[in-house]
Amino acid sequence: MKIDMLSVGGEELGYLLRGGRLTIAIYGLGYVGLSLAAVWLRAGAKVIGVDVDRVRLDSLKRGIVSIPDPLVKEAIRRGLSEGRLLLTEDGGGASRESEVKLVTVPVPLIDGAPNFKQLGEALRNIADGLERGDLVIIESSVPPGTTTGYALPLLESQSGMKCEKDFALAYSPERIFIGRAVEDIEERYPKVVAGVGPASTRSAANLYSLVAKKGVLTMSSPTAAEVEKLFEGIYRDVNIALANELALLASRLGLDFKEIAEAANSQPYCHLHLPGPGVGGACIPIYPKYVLYVAERLGMQLPLIRTARSINEGMPAKVADLAYRVLRLMGREPREAKVTLLGLAFRGDINDPRLSPTYDIALNLKDRVRELVVHDPLITEDERLGAMNVPLMHDLERAVKGSDLIVLVTDHTAYKSLSLNSLKELSDKPRIGVIDARGLIKGWRRPPKGVIYVGLGRPWPSELRLEDH
Repeated sequence: MKIDMLSVGGEELGYLLRGGRLTIAIYGLGYVGLSLAAVWLRAGAKVIGVDVDRVRLDSLKRGIVSIPDPLVKEAIRRGLSEGRLLLTEDGGGASRESEVKLVTVPVPLIDGAPNFKQLGEALRNIADGLERGDLVIIESSVPPGTTTGYALPLLESQSGMKCEKDFALAYSPERIFIGRAVEDIEERYPKVVAGVGPASTRSAANLYSLVAKKGVLTMSSPTAAEVEKLFEGIYRDVNIALANELALLASRLGLDFKEIAEAANSQPYCHLHLPGPGVGGACIPIYPKYVLYVAERLGMQLPLIRTARSINEGMPAKVADLAYRVLRLMGREPREAKVTLLGLAFRGDINDPRLSPTYDIALNLKDRVRELVVHDPLITEDERLGAMNVPLMHDLERAVKGSDLIVLVTDHTAYKSLSLNSLKELSDKPRIGVIDARGLIKGWRRPPKGVIYVGLGRPWPSELRLEDH
């Protein structure tokens, strides 16, 4: 007999969860979906993972988990071995067999507008198997108003049931950092939830109170919760854009931005972020565009958000331009030079290249240098680089050998031990340039003979500082 999520109390639900009586279907088995699956498996639930990607499902069934989070890997493999994790393409069947449905499928931007195709397919599958007392929670990052304006009418019309009376619907934004997602959900952050009504809010809060040790933060409406998640990302996007502008100024002034930022941040009302070659991933670059899209439909202009996004989107081109200038400073014609980009992942120590600034740097360089290669210690193949005819290498020595210019793009731990001497030795060239877009290189103040070092936010050589742009 299925659990009625609208009427069950929190204490009883915890007892049923620990006893393996609660079944949760998760729609979308990317980074977020697999992390949620791990959390609920660890808590004792049965989990049905739903995805339309057969290759992904086949890999998972063999215990191959690509997320660099040992807790996720362990929970997924254990769930499979214990028979508590079922993987399927049948979204309707998963809905019929579960009391809780968590939706993590993406809402991509196509031509500047959100595309609800994947979310709609998942919701229709859920509606086909929806039963009285079930709970649906959307965890995907979505444009404001999606839960009440899109998901609610779709579920009600497809199922023939009424929300709050027959089933519960809530929004709860994922708040995870890839690589430590399980700890984020269980230990680090309160879980934000908001139902379409009091019964839905209570049901979702009761559920997440069983795993979120920091507690549950309930909000007044799903739209408020949707916007809360977007504002988190926009704050970071704007702050990174500010850091990028100030870092470029510091470099031209011959100053170290990191030194200045550390001093400024000793004042409690200042929180300058670190600069970088751009902002990647499926979150921060997208959230401002959701908000701008909605604002435009309301007849509003948000110039600060738009400008910040423009600054960060322009950083890869600035890094590429800096590469040309460093090569010229070395006396090397770009068309005669080999350039190596270190890092494809959008952030250090993960294997996720989505919207990585490396792609745009490569696009700006590939037709203007003799040879361009990309190295990443965690990513072994990439279709987009392949379409550009840019080799992706896993062997650092091979990638750097013969390189005239090395650009550090991703802050992988594997790169933090590199020195200017070691890069020069790996290159085996008498004269090289190094562009450090992440501030990784130590000992940068005294580059060895034959090395031109240029760090983003670090003092540039006087020849570059005085150049006209």
